[in-house]
Amino acid sequence: MSFSGHNFIAGQRSALGDTLVYSVDAHTGERLPGGFHQATLDEVDSAVAGATAAFPVFRSLPAVRRAEFLDAIADELDALGEDFVALTCRETALPSARIQGERGRTSGQMRLFAKVLRRGDFYGARIDQALPERTPLPRPDLRQYRIGVGPVAVFGASNFPLAFSTAGGDTAAALAAGCPVVFKAHSGHMATAERVAEALLRAADKTGMPAGVFNMIFGGGVGEALVKHPGIQAVGFTGSLKGGRALCDMAAARPQPIPVFAEMSSINPVLALPQALASRGAQMARELAASVVQGCGQFCTNPGLVLGIRSPAFTTFIEQLGGHLAEQAPQTMLNAGTLASYGKGLQALLAHPGIQHLSGQAQAGNQAQPQLFGADVSLLLEHDELLQEEVFGPCTIVIQVADDAELLRAVSALRGQLTATLLADGDDLPAFAQLFGVLEDKVGRVLVNGYPTGVEVCDAMVHGGPYPATSDARGTSVGTLAIDRFLRPVCYQNVPDALLPDALKDANPLGIQRLVDGQYSRQGLSDV
Repeated sequence: MSFSGHNFIAGQRSALGDTLVYSVDAHTGERLPGGFHQATLDEVDSAVAGATAAFPVFRSLPAVRRAEFLDAIADELDALGEDFVALTCRETALPSARIQGERGRTSGQMRLFAKVLRRGDFYGARIDQALPERTPLPRPDLRQYRIGVGPVAVFGASNFPLAFSTAGGDTAAALAAGCPVVFKAHSGHMATAERVAEALLRAADKTGMPAGVFNMIFGGGVGEALVKHPGIQAVGFTGSLKGGRALCDMAAARPQPIPVFAEMSSINPVLALPQALASRGAQMARELAASVVQGCGQFCTNPGLVLGIRSPAFTTFIEQLGGHLAEQAPQTMLNAGTLASYGKGLQALLAHPGIQHLSGQAQAGNQAQPQLFGADVSLLLEHDELLQEEVFGPCTIVIQVADDAELLRAVSALRGQLTATLLADGDDLPAFAQLFGVLEDKVGRVLVNGYPTGVEVCDAMVHGGPYPATSDARGTSVGTLAIDRFLRPVCYQNVPDALLPDALKDANPLGIQRLVDGQYSRQGLSDV
């Protein structure tokens, strides 16, 4: 397959810079043919200018028009053929079944947000009608709904080349909100990004979207210029704690600070409770091992910490877990940088005097070996930073606690997480009910008898959590609530009906549900 390697700016392709960056075969490290032009500062400025020019037109389109755009993107993504799947597999070392599934998830996200737009609940329409006779003071007519914040910068993830990348969840949510996107392509799969961006622009052309509704730039060192550009009004990011924190600091230091919605770091604790261990410990060990090694552990929800009360059943569980992990074949990681980071994380664990290596072959070659470690609970209670640092790969740490009270203290010592899992049977949940209250303060998603490495895309999903899991625990990067990050409320006071947006007009021409004088209604005001 051939690639232009040119940046996508306001509906055109641009290659002003001389610096080329290259994509590589994740299996061999071999450079793939064709270079990608690193965006110049002028091109970054032009990309944001294109998005800024598109914003007033795009956000003013009827929601059904934006829904048509998202559906068209989904159709274009589904039409990407086997050669595209093979290309993405080559860039990421992920298997074809995974890429095919991820392609379906990515198009499904677009269609889900299209449904949100047609539903109309994203407007958050509220109307408090005038009360001119109220004493001691009359109430004016007040109406509120939500609009897009403006152009959004999105940074793609390394581990999800489709679902958290070019046309991924952040892009889908921003476009649904009426916000044009400037996307920074991830260096790990630039060829894939180009193919997806082309599909996105085909959809924009077919549905008559304004030029600049989607822009994409390549290269290292351009992210700072993008975040600091005054035209950018919000940032979406999936990646490391270090990278996310740097973007947050840049955005906060701007003359006009902007929000950064960053998903960054999580060790996703799994709590193996006593009755479950006694009744099905062997099954749990097998299932947990499968979750740890799934996708070579390259998931933000990978279970990196296992907690249980010291007992013969938990000891047996640990031995079985170690045995299952030792049986797993090594896997190729996304790129050399990810493998090096995994090796560095393992070395830090091996060098720590309070952490014991329990299972796993030594790292060798260019593939990642699954690993199991054990640590004393005192490290967690004393807030040892290493124990709470994410090791991105097929690795987990197990901790035995003395009793129920120490388990509660250990959970209380955790930092913010994306998920926490309770493996429980019978009376486990009533006996450990106090854990739920603690976990609600610590995580974005609590699971019972499941494993966190599957994230359903739906209305109820929360893929977020307190810092450092994310930079803003009030949102989510997966599920329809993700649109909220890129919307802001506007209130209209005593504005004539003809000047109001359709979502707030008396007749309710959109037929949406609105909060009218404290009651939800789909009727026009004359019918209430």
